[in-house]
Amino acid sequence: MQKILILGGGGMVGQKLATHLATDGLNGDRDIDVTLFDMGFPPVSAPGAQVAGNVSEPGTMTRLVADKPDVIYHLASVVSGEAEKDYAKGWAVNMQPMWELLEALRALHEASGGSYVPKIVFTSSIAVFGGPFPDKIGDEFLSAPQTSYGAQKAICELMLNDSSRKGYVDGVSIRLPTICVRPGKPNAAASGFFSGIIREPLNGLEAILPVDDSVRHWHASPRAAVGFLTHAIALDTAVLGGRRALNMPGFSCTVAEQIEALRRVAGDDAVALIKRQPDPDIIKIVSLWPRDFETDRALELGFKAEADFDEIIQVYIDDEMKTA
Repeated sequence: MQKILILGGGGMVGQKLATHLATDGLNGDRDIDVTLFDMGFPPVSAPGAQVAGNVSEPGTMTRLVADKPDVIYHLASVVSGEAEKDYAKGWAVNMQPMWELLEALRALHEASGGSYVPKIVFTSSIAVFGGPFPDKIGDEFLSAPQTSYGAQKAICELMLNDSSRKGYVDGVSIRLPTICVRPGKPNAAASGFFSGIIREPLNGLEAILPVDDSVRHWHASPRAAVGFLTHAIALDTAVLGGRRALNMPGFSCTVAEQIEALRRVAGDDAVALIKRQPDPDIIKIVSLWPRDFETDRALELGFKAEADFDEIIQVYIDDEMKTA
């Protein structure tokens, strides 16, 4: 039986991953035992043993891995906008727990005589990149973040890469596009409006657009994110060499193109619910993010995402509105 630990298992992506594992197993393997760790869980949670706690509390990671999970998904983090506003909290939650996790796993590896080498998938972010940007960011582009969130993610990538190099763990970092359309209520992420301007109008609610229509960004759906996470476990990481961070595929479009996709799906009345209300803080953060990618490396390794924004909207409708 494979023991799977999902850090951040109460969040949107963690819940969708756990639901997928309960329904389909991990790449066909249904003999799995799933533990979800988070500060809290939805009233109706995805299947799996629930453990409540805070990743930033000392000793938490050591306790969580004491039973030697085979697979660890590290999804837990403070979101981008919150990490920028609360500097200390961002580093305490987004960076320090990764170090404590890897140290705990190193100790278990050494105690086992080197036989225990768990697989780890870490959800990094395209925020690890900073400008000036080329028209499309390729797999060779420099990681030089210009936000605290991006710096925290980049440091975790480096720690995971080095621990894997030493043979303590077998890790891969997947740099997620902005996940859109996110279900549920808005969160503190600076990128939240990308989902909000679609989700709220589809549900008959007003949405605030804090940036200009010309803003271009890189997107993939929650369904694609779960696909990234499960596919990453199936990878032969030997083919990655010393470069264990991968830019995930997605779709690049402007806010104006998002709105036109919404119009095609839901009509002018839905679009009329989008209210423009510029927010200088969000405008500044978003201006530092990359806009488009060439993800040849991930595509060659079998990762897949949506081909256009209409498809991303349809995924939300199929997965959230038709089951509501």
